[in-house]
Amino acid sequence: MAKISKNKKLALAKIEAAKAYTLTEAAELVKEITFTKFDASVDIDVRLGVDPRKANQMVRGIVTLPHGTGRTVRVLVLCTPDKEQEAKDAGADHVGLDDYIAKIEKGWTDIDVVITMPSVMAKVGRLGKVLGPRNLMPNPKTGTVTNEVGKAVTEVKAGKIDFKVDKTGIIHASIGKVSFDKKQITENATELIQTIAKLKPAAAKGTYIKSIYMSSTMSPGIMVEPKSVLH
Repeated sequence: MAKISKNKKLALAKIEAAKAYTLTEAAELVKEITFTKFDASVDIDVRLGVDPRKANQMVRGIVTLPHGTGRTVRVLVLCTPDKEQEAKDAGADHVGLDDYIAKIEKGWTDIDVVITMPSVMAKVGRLGKVLGPRNLMPNPKTGTVTNEVGKAVTEVKAGKIDFKVDKTGIIHASIGKVSFDKKQITENATELIQTIAKLKPAAAKGTYIKSIYMSSTMSPGIMVEPKSVLH
């Protein structure tokens, strides 16, 4: 049996087994139970009462976190030459088209978000094998295929994230850093969870949001009472 580290014992001792905390309590507690030497991410896991195998129960959306994600988002814009300056002015880290397509085809994926335009999707589409498995493929539903590339870059840099229910019915998302104060963590988590609640598919029956857990990188999970978020 694996040994439990001293810090994990300390963390577990602070969490009451089977207790569902309010979102504010969880935000405070996640800071107390994190012992990493780096600024750990704060994550939310939401288990939904949906069957993701059915198209009419797929839950996917975008949300702009009020306090951002706390991390530097590396953005690549694949666009026509007339849009390059707009993308650069908005803060894109990499801007181009054919040269970056060739680079990605050789395996380069040192980026967090790819934004492109409808007119060049035919070229970008062939990158699906590389970008798809890494969840980097641009998609009109997430606002990453658009003619307003500058606006899209600005939104991503400001804290816009996209989320999607996985095959087990869970949405995983990072909503900040442990260095955030509890109010910032609470407000970011609230924005995400309430956005998920609004996306309830008509075909989903029974309890929609079954459970919510908050954790940080390498910390135990803290159970959150859904009623403390959904008024």
